This record gives sequence, structure tokens and C-alpha cells, in this order.
Amino acid sequence: MTAWNWSGFWSYFTNVYLLEGALVTLGLTLATLVLGMMLALALVLLRLSKWSAFSGFAVFYVWLFRGTPLLVQLIIIYTGLPQLGFVRLSVVQSALLGLVLNEAAYLSEILRAGILSVPRGQRDAAMALGLNRWKSFTLVTLPQAMRVIIPALGNSVNGLLKTTSIASVISMEELLRRGQILMQQRFEVLEVFVCIAIIYLAMTTCWEFVQKRIEAHYGKAYGERSTQARELDRSAR
Repeated sequence: MTAWNWSGFWSYFTNVYLLEGALVTLGLTLATLVLGMMLALALVLLRLSKWSAFSGFAVFYVWLFRGTPLLVQLIIIYTGLPQLGFVRLSVVQSALLGLVLNEAAYLSEILRAGILSVPRGQRDAAMALGLNRWKSFTLVTLPQAMRVIIPALGNSVNGLLKTTSIASVISMEELLRRGQILMQQRFEVLEVFVCIAIIYLAMTTCWEFVQKRIEAHYGKAYGERSTQARELDRSAR
């Protein structure tokens, strides 16, 4: 028995069953990100609310989901809730719900940090010019906050792409789960998991290029401002 099967290893990169699992991973990541951002924004609004009951709920939510493992949360949602009389969710529903609830707790802190990084005077100046709260937030506060939010958000997406593999414990057939099934059928453990690792690396690398482009877009104005400031310093000298 050979220690490494090269032909089997290369064949996994074109294995339709495994590649479909990679697409499931990407879809799960995208759905979690979109729904998680919506929930995170709601949590931020509650956290910044003047009503202590709302802000207290948001603090408790973040504390609970950041303080317990995602693996435990998924198992409770998939197997625990039906024991309490709730309707049993499918594997996909359970995985998506668990990932969204968990990711929203982290995203809400990223959004809150970005919003709070913008000086309050910016919002006050916008409102003094006649803008209402919503316009001052979307036109003044949010664009400045994005420069702080994007790097942390990009790292969170990178982590989320790999965290989806935890859903395999409830039989979610994403990339890792399908790799496990192939490994049990062909008994090529190392070949399968090295291929899976390379696929994950390729996906996260592609996202890093996208993240750099997004960061460059939102940091463009600040880069131009810095260049102009340096030119003014040189002329002053």
C-alpha cells in the first residue's frame, strides 16, 4: 500500500462532488454574511439606543453568542430545540441559523466600533446643515466609518469562510463534510484533506484580493488627502 496516491490526489481537484461542496460553502458564507449584517445592524441600533432595556438586550446577546462555542450552538439548535417542543429545522436551516446568530454578534461589534470612531461633531455639523438623522448617518457618519469597518469586516469574512466547516458536525454537506464522505469511501485520508485545505486556501486568497480592492476604494480619499498634505508641507519649507 503506497503512502501517497498522486493520481487520486489530482483527481480530487476535478471531482464534481467535492467542487459542489465548495460552492455550498461559498453560498453558506454569502447567506450568513448578508443576514448576519442585517441582524448586526439591528443589534448596533439597539446597543446605541438611549433605552436601557434595548441596549441591555444587545449587550446580553453579544455576550452570550461570543462567549459560547459555535459548535455547541449548532448542536443545541439542531438537536436541542426539538426536545423543547420547537419544530425540527432541516440541516441547512439549522446551519444557517446558527451561523447567522453567531456571526451577527461579532459583526455588530465591528460596526459599532466603526461608527463610534467617527467624531460626534461630524454628525452634529451635518444636522446643523439641515440633514436629518438618517441622512447624516448615511451621508456623513457611515462613509467615514467604513474606513475602519472594512479591514475588520474583511478578516471576519475570511474567518467565516473557514468557520462554515463546523456545520459538518450536523451533516451539512459543505466542502469538509463531502471530503469526509469521500475519505470514508476511498480511504485516502491525507490526499482528500490536503486537497480540501488547498481549496480553502484558494477561496480565502481570492477574497484577500477583493478585500484589498475594497479597502483601497474606501481609503482613496484619505490617501489623496495625505498626499496633498505632504505637498503643502514641502511648499511651506
